[in-house]
Amino acid sequence: MARKSVAVKNARIAVRLSIALQTQVAEAAKTKGYDTPSAFIRATIHNALNGRNPLINAEEKTAGSLERVLHDIRQLGRSQQAVFALIDTLAKAILTCMPEPPVESRRQASVLARERYEVLMRSAGRAMQGESRAALRDLMEHGDYDHDA
Repeated sequence: MARKSVAVKNARIAVRLSIALQTQVAEAAKTKGYDTPSAFIRATIHNALNGRNPLINAEEKTAGSLERVLHDIRQLGRSQQAVFALIDTLAKAILTCMPEPPVESRRQASVLARERYEVLMRSAGRAMQGESRAALRDLMEHGDYDHDA
């Protein structure tokens, strides 16, 4: 007995839509680049059955990116705290161990200290780049360094 070759047909499902919903579907299909509203409906059903929602995927990617940025910011904050602690400890050690200049040479010591400070700041400025360099320039222009102390 010979079998007939039967071509696989696509199933047809009829769905009734209100005029407003039909208009929305047609506009969405056109906006998203589908050839026909039927193609848009098929893709939407396919995505819903496979659990793929483009917006959810975008939200997950954004959340992952934000988590990475937050991690980097926390790590940068910890590094910055360590640098501040090191500088604070160094400054305390220097100020504790360095004797005050005699009263008669205090003015000259202050001028020399100001010159050393400016050399230090220029050297730091050469080592810095971008916004950090601008912040250092601002500090030098508006700094509270008291050269008469």
